[in-house]
Amino acid sequence: MGDLDGAPGGPMISRPERSGNIGLLIGLALLLVGAAAAFAVMDREVAQPFILALLGILAVVGVFCLFAGAIGFLRLSARPGEANPLASAFVDTLEDGALITDLEGRLVYANKAYADLTGAETAADIRVVERVFSSDPDAADAIFRLSQAMRDGRRAQEEIRMPYPLGRADGSARWYRVSVRPLPVGAETGKKGRLMAVWQLADITRDRAEQENSFQELQRVINFLDHAPAGFFSCDAEGRIVYLNATLADWLGYDLAQFDAGDLDLSSIVRGDGTELIRSIKGQAGEVKSDTFDLDFVTRDGRGLPVRLLHRVPFGENGHAGDSRTLVLNRSRGEEASEALRAAEVRFARFFNNTPIAIASLDHEGRVLRTNAPFLKLFGAVDTDDESPKLEAYVADSGRDDLVKALKAAANGIGEISPVDIPLVEGNDPRSATFYVSAVQEGEGDGEAAIVYALETTQQRALEAQFAQSQKMQAIGQLAGGVAHDFNNVLTAIIGFSDLLLASHRPTDPSFQDIMNIKQNANRAAGLVRQLLAFSRRQTLRPQQLELNDVLADLSILLDRLLGEKVELKVIHGRDLWPVMADLNQLEQVIVNLAVNAGDAMADGGRLTIRTRNVSEAESTQFDNTRGMPPGEYTLVEVEDTGHGMPAAIMEKIFDPFFSTKEVGKGTGLGLSTVYGIVKQTGGFIFCNSEVDAGTTFRLFLPRHIPQFVEEKKPEAKDTEPEKVADLTGSATILLVEDEEAVRAFGARALASRGYTVYEAASGNEALEVMEETDGEIDLVVSDVVMPEMDGPTLLVELRKTRPDLKIIFVSGYAEDAFEENLPEGEQFFFLPKPFTLKQLATTVKNVLNG
Repeated sequence: MGDLDGAPGGPMISRPERSGNIGLLIGLALLLVGAAAAFAVMDREVAQPFILALLGILAVVGVFCLFAGAIGFLRLSARPGEANPLASAFVDTLEDGALITDLEGRLVYANKAYADLTGAETAADIRVVERVFSSDPDAADAIFRLSQAMRDGRRAQEEIRMPYPLGRADGSARWYRVSVRPLPVGAETGKKGRLMAVWQLADITRDRAEQENSFQELQRVINFLDHAPAGFFSCDAEGRIVYLNATLADWLGYDLAQFDAGDLDLSSIVRGDGTELIRSIKGQAGEVKSDTFDLDFVTRDGRGLPVRLLHRVPFGENGHAGDSRTLVLNRSRGEEASEALRAAEVRFARFFNNTPIAIASLDHEGRVLRTNAPFLKLFGAVDTDDESPKLEAYVADSGRDDLVKALKAAANGIGEISPVDIPLVEGNDPRSATFYVSAVQEGEGDGEAAIVYALETTQQRALEAQFAQSQKMQAIGQLAGGVAHDFNNVLTAIIGFSDLLLASHRPTDPSFQDIMNIKQNANRAAGLVRQLLAFSRRQTLRPQQLELNDVLADLSILLDRLLGEKVELKVIHGRDLWPVMADLNQLEQVIVNLAVNAGDAMADGGRLTIRTRNVSEAESTQFDNTRGMPPGEYTLVEVEDTGHGMPAAIMEKIFDPFFSTKEVGKGTGLGLSTVYGIVKQTGGFIFCNSEVDAGTTFRLFLPRHIPQFVEEKKPEAKDTEPEKVADLTGSATILLVEDEEAVRAFGARALASRGYTVYEAASGNEALEVMEETDGEIDLVVSDVVMPEMDGPTLLVELRKTRPDLKIIFVSGYAEDAFEENLPEGEQFFFLPKPFTLKQLATTVKNVLNG
């Protein structure tokens, strides 16, 4: 089966496969024997030609083989022991043991190193790998995995620890690396080769010992670093802390055993804007930049820790910052030579970096030399080298000249320099700051020419703009409310006298239609007045608990008709939507107005999307362009169109009364102002985002209503809707108090025509005099609210002193809520809004008297 070789470095055992085919040789021999037997039984004369032909063929084959062998075309098979001498020499001189087996695990070849490692002294002692490691149960799993890989034709490697050297029963523990890989054999000849396996065995005990020693040394270094008298940490370019030594963890109050890389970031341990200082270092690819910072750390329990950082950052490809190496010196422990100097430096660093004012020193050319943390937060990373941009490069173009003038004045030594308000960023999200520049006198600074103090005024400017807008809207609202009130008085008189004229004219009268036209146009004017009152938030609302999804579902059919076929309406209902408290009719008017405006903006077609969803308190602070809205829980209605959008100049005026971009006669300019007033009076907020040629989105934030479940009481008769009264006549005595003479005249004639006895008064004082003169004859008082000398609520309080049960009806062009707060709590009264018709007045009076 193989050759033994005792020479050093020679093969310990080799069992190669034989070349050629024995079956073919036996077949050829049988063929020749068969031919000889056939010739023997044949007649001599008949067989002789065949014998000569066979001998000729064999002779030709023999001569051909001789010539083929001579020219190398035909090569005889080598002896088994001499096959592939170069490959055998290479394998036999390997330091690692090498073993070749077939896939059934039968041994084919083993070198001397394998025999030495496994303790085999003769060829008969050679064992395959499975049997070599079978003595140790702990190695069984690893050997099984290797064997499975061999059968699957895969590479695999395992490291196995044996309690004793292989082939011995004593000695120290050893580590072995065992690997297996497939070996195709015979495929190079063009035939289908057989697959074998090459096993390699190496003693890695020394490598393992060196690794263990290296690990121990590393543990010692880490132990030294962890317990050094100074803190140390490393952070990546995003500010995440990837390493923290035990000393710093102890100072900060963190358990190092529970710390994982990335759990903390700089903002967790650095107080104020100090993180901007640490992250401000910039460099080029391949550079290593270092800097020193004095700032405050914050411990886990919130205490301050003054420290000095020796911060070093390497920069890799494209100038990307790598992990830092940062040494932390505790400056609160009194370990420096001069305690007073140390304390002064700590106080200065604390004041300098924790002040809300950005501070920087500049050279004569306006370049930044030194900054504090708030300055870096305000302007971002500012380079401080000789090639860095000047400070003016960090502000908007419109304010650059003013800053340059102030810096030049400081460079010239001028002491009094006026502060300058400069925009930092312009556009949709503007930012601004006020700069205070002071000169550094010659000899006071190290190359410094000016000290700049910058106070960001972005929020202040936003509040000022918001306050100015609210003041404008309030002033316009007061004006609109006052105009609406006066118009209501005029319209009450026009509508009322029209009713009186209609009562005295038949429908066939030629003037009947003219009177009807007067009344109809007066009613149209009354509609405009109601819109003004809605904007001024002085209309009467009847809030009720509403489910917005139900409201939109009911409105969708109407909206489809209003928008027409060119505009696609899509309503997306939020799940589990919170209820709101609002006036149903007014809320429907808001949605309709927004939808109609969206339809007008999509004359060529488009899509209108109405969405509803809940907005949590945390989420309410994440929206853009929602300044002035306090955090809270809201129900959101979004009305989004794909129309032509609006520029910023128009956006500023969309809620102003009588502002319209439509053609003359196609809009009153009160649609969005009405929407604004209704939403505000409901306690909500409305905001608009628009982009030219992209579309517009209105967002309505309505406060979430949390229902209070109480036992429902059966409503009293006075709380129910009054039944319609067919007979509007009566005989009661009524006191009519109205300072507007036309309205008073109409009301007196209307009530008198229904059979009532009417006393008139032009003011509250005059009404009290009438009450004294009539001595209790008055059954009902109908009074205006806003009057000179004494208003309606004050009159009611005076009347209650002598007539606590007297019924009173207030009439007003303002909302009921506008004066209800001026009355005593629980006061009972009735309300009739202006303008009203003769029938509405008579019906209200009749119902109150009957109630």
